[in-house]
Amino acid sequence: MPLLTKDFDYSLPEALIAARPLAERSASRMMVVHKDSGVIEHRMFLDFPEYLREDDLLVLNDTKVIPARVFSDDGRMELLCLDRPSPLEWRCLVRPGKRLKMGHAICVGGIMGTVMEIFENGDRLICWEAPVDLEQHGHLALPHYMGRDDELADRERYQTVFAREEGAIAAPTAGLHFTSEMLGNIPHAFLTLHVGVGTFRPVSAEVVADHVMHSERYVVNAATAQKVNSAGRVVAVGTTVTRVLESLGKPVREHRGETDIFIHPPYQFGVVGALLTNFHLPQSTLIMLVSAFAGQELVMEAYRKAVEKRYRFFSYGDCMLLV
Repeated sequence: MPLLTKDFDYSLPEALIAARPLAERSASRMMVVHKDSGVIEHRMFLDFPEYLREDDLLVLNDTKVIPARVFSDDGRMELLCLDRPSPLEWRCLVRPGKRLKMGHAICVGGIMGTVMEIFENGDRLICWEAPVDLEQHGHLALPHYMGRDDELADRERYQTVFAREEGAIAAPTAGLHFTSEMLGNIPHAFLTLHVGVGTFRPVSAEVVADHVMHSERYVVNAATAQKVNSAGRVVAVGTTVTRVLESLGKPVREHRGETDIFIHPPYQFGVVGALLTNFHLPQSTLIMLVSAFAGQELVMEAYRKAVEKRYRFFSYGDCMLLV
């Protein structure tokens, strides 16, 4: 029997969705799932180093979230900048799209832009007369489930302490728990994958295998590849890191490219030996990836326990360590 998308559904009380972060990054709770024994522990993220071995390597995504959501000066249009092929070109999601036809103009921060191309999926290519200052005019595109607009505090908290490569629309949320102090005591390496809008797109296919995954750009440098290949166990911080490493396979090599890998049961992991991740949306590709790592039945049981124990869910929520 093929796996169905509904097999990855669970009931989540709205009160458990974390709309705002905790005061301290490392104060989150951490569920530990032992995939071989099926044992589930309830710990704190500060206990994370206890589960590491001497020869472990932590791999993290150093992408930096940009304030990619902007509004036209007249307030009638909303743009989400998905990509910047050049300083004067944006590929955008536009709302409402019907108002921005080919050749139409839009003004942001006093700078005029013109629609130069409309892609098959409805995205627009906009060419600006001068660069638009996203830091001044942009907003963070917080996930819809937070139910609020971004605030000044999100500029720091919806960003990992190691973020350095600009380009993401959404944060690699498993990394939000780390402080510089904790990371300084753990062997680690970085890769870059710019988290795109596809992260929020639901699975519409009834059969899991029929879903077409979005593509995301990544960079793995030579130093990280060498560290991964010599590590005893690779601990991936987040699903983005997992997708990149599993796309490359072993031996991992220095590479710049795109991945549209869709990891779901059954899948045999070739690089990643442990995974730290947040709690994900029902029926999402992310919960399917986690289920491929630890088994669908065990993961869904872990989610039921997380609801029962009132863990905080999604981007600003608690985390799960799968070992």
